[in-house]
Amino acid sequence: MDRNEAVLRELNLYPQWQLRVPVVAQLRVAQAMPVVTQVAEPVSVTPVLVRPPAWPELKQKVHDCTDCNLHATGSPTMFGSGDEAADWLFIAGAPGAEEEKLCLPFAGFAGKLLDNMLSAIKLGRGKNVYLTHLVKCGPPGEREPKSVELAACLPYLQSQIELLNPKLIITLGQTAACALLGVEQPLDTLRGKLHDYRGISLLCTYHPADLLQRPLDKAKAWQDLRLAVQTVASVTV
Repeated sequence: MDRNEAVLRELNLYPQWQLRVPVVAQLRVAQAMPVVTQVAEPVSVTPVLVRPPAWPELKQKVHDCTDCNLHATGSPTMFGSGDEAADWLFIAGAPGAEEEKLCLPFAGFAGKLLDNMLSAIKLGRGKNVYLTHLVKCGPPGEREPKSVELAACLPYLQSQIELLNPKLIITLGQTAACALLGVEQPLDTLRGKLHDYRGISLLCTYHPADLLQRPLDKAKAWQDLRLAVQTVASVTV
């Protein structure tokens, strides 16, 4: 038994933690950007500092949102949960059927695996951790979110990030990783290294549901978590 296997067994993360379904990385994040039209004569204006809405107001905006067709499916909105002063922010692509049923991010077997992952680095739900999804309503049939759905929800996520101001963002799965980084690359290319998101360190790793289907990727996820711990420890208050 090698050292990595011994560590994973000790942390109850063995057999080594892989894709629920193939992830389609056809994200068009550019569509989320507003179109800027030029005016005939430039107008001098005083810059205005735009602050994100407070947590209660933002939660209400998400609850009342009709910016894409997902609101018409009857799927409940999933704002997120956890410590609203957390250093750690975990973001997945969209809620699944189990999350919708329980109105809880990361429910079911995938949620239990995430709890084990958090416990392995001495964290837990609500314990310096905030959990959310990029898309706040679950797409029908647990399909991948469409670009228009990602574009509609991205401003809400950006407001959550501004309010939270975490030390580290961890994206779980390819959808969230590609959307936040504005790229179309395989997750294996993006993981294992730090990225920058608006001045905040961002780390990409596997979604727990994917790890349940590809247990051999659990060792890679454990490497990502160790890098995450080092990163947060190095961030000054």
